[in-house]
Amino acid sequence: MTRLRTLRQATAGIRPLSWQLVGIALLITLFSPGCMHRIEVHPAPSQAALAHIPKSAQVTLTALTIEGADHMPGITWLEWRPKQLEQALLDYVRQRGTFASVSTNPAPLALKITAKLAMLSRAGRYRYVVAMHAELAGEGLPIKTYDTEGTADGSRVRWVTDSDRAPIEAALQAALDKLLASIEADRALYASHPSVEPRGQGISQHSKDQNS
Repeated sequence: MTRLRTLRQATAGIRPLSWQLVGIALLITLFSPGCMHRIEVHPAPSQAALAHIPKSAQVTLTALTIEGADHMPGITWLEWRPKQLEQALLDYVRQRGTFASVSTNPAPLALKITAKLAMLSRAGRYRYVVAMHAELAGEGLPIKTYDTEGTADGSRVRWVTDSDRAPIEAALQAALDKLLASIEADRALYASHPSVEPRGQGISQHSKDQNS
C-alpha cells in the first residue's frame, strides 16, 4: 500500500503535463501542412457529344475562386490548383468530342471558363456547388455566354481528402455536362457552314467519287 501511495504521488504532477503535451501534438497535427486537402479531379462526360462542331477550340480557365472552405469545421485547408482544373477541363471536352480538337493554343474557337466552388452546410452535411461562367467566341462570331451549375452532397466531416475530392468532381462533372450540352445545342452558330454533318453521319467526297 505504501508503494502504491508513493507511485500515485510521484505521477500526480505528471498527468496534467502529459495531457497538455498530447493536446499540443494534436493541434500541431491538425494545423500542419500535411492536413491540406489537395484536390485533383478527373471528371468524365456522362455521354458523348449530342452534336459535333467541326472546328478546333482553345479551352482556357480564366479564374477559379473557392468560398466556404476556411469557415467550415473539421479540416479547413483545401487547395485546388487552377492548372489542375484547366487540365481537367481539357480532358473532359476532348473525351466528349464536341469539337474537332481541343488545346490551350489559339484556335478558330475560344472557350474561356470562369469557375467557382462554394461549400455549404445543409442538414448536417456538406454540399459542394460548382458554378461556371463560359464565353465562346470565334472570328466573325458574336460572343455567346453560358452559365451552368452542378451540385453534390458530401459527408458530415472532412477528415480525408477524398471527402472533398469526390463531391467536387461530381459537381464539376454535372456543371460541365450542362455547359457542353448547351454549346452543342448552338452548333449551327459555330459550324463552318450549315451543310456540315455531325461526325459519323456525313458522306465523304472520296466515297461519292467511288459510287459515281
